[in-house]
Amino acid sequence: MTNLADKIAPYVAHFRRDGFVMVPDLLGPDELDRYGAAVDGAVARRKRFDSRKLGEKTPYEQSFIQCINLWEDTPAVRPLTFHPIVCEAAARLLGVGTLRLWHDQALYKEAGGRLTDPHQDQPYWPMVETDTITAWIPFDGSTHATGCMGYVPGSHAVGLREFVNIFKPEDALEILKMPQIKDTPPVWVEVPRGGVAFHHGLTVHMAKANSGSQTRRVHTMIFFRDGSTRKNNFPHDSVERYHIEIGAPIDSPVTPIAWPRTAGDLPEPPAAPISRIFAQAVELGAFPDKTGCADR
Repeated sequence: MTNLADKIAPYVAHFRRDGFVMVPDLLGPDELDRYGAAVDGAVARRKRFDSRKLGEKTPYEQSFIQCINLWEDTPAVRPLTFHPIVCEAAARLLGVGTLRLWHDQALYKEAGGRLTDPHQDQPYWPMVETDTITAWIPFDGSTHATGCMGYVPGSHAVGLREFVNIFKPEDALEILKMPQIKDTPPVWVEVPRGGVAFHHGLTVHMAKANSGSQTRRVHTMIFFRDGSTRKNNFPHDSVERYHIEIGAPIDSPVTPIAWPRTAGDLPEPPAAPISRIFAQAVELGAFPDKTGCADR
């Protein structure tokens, strides 16, 4: 039987050259059914107070329903977020010995949901180092019709670190006009069921609108190299809750080791409350309710 290192080896050069890769057959049908149901339930619970129709939401919210750190408040999701095969694959693609979780999140693009605007992930994170990678798991696979991802190949390696305000869609397309990438069209990647798409934190990426009749159900995990340090005071839950100082290693129960871990060993959720600066996000169900902000 081929071990995981051998399975991942052919994809490493592709990832490091292009900043993205799709690895098929990392998850089995039973796992996808089980974890998909767990994430469905978690998203429904987090969003139980939101009765708005798609057209009543902001453009950002029309791109996807976002629920962060589901591993904290949904025990049935925890084995997926720390799935040993996916976590090891991410570490091998990135070429690091130890990975930490930055956060997980559900990104559910509703039927009729708009495109996801082009952006890089890394500028949203107050982290000096750029050894970061996202695992993107579509429970039903992804197609052009349902909102598959597009990546600008090589954009992670051209010195681009551009903050895009994706809360203002009219500004988001500007990143595609940057001289480093303006002549490089995105590559659209459909993912078969069981496959996982990975992209670097500096890879410019986007997603198509969902023209299908069903929600595109995706769970993602963002990982970073152990030993990475806080860059600035840009607020982010992954560093605020345990008061990580600028220049200090990002190391707390919010960002536990994801790989390597002993089989079956899952981290305990952090005890520290979420900062009140994220009260609105808690209210909207984006973060776990550990502040009392969302009490009804």
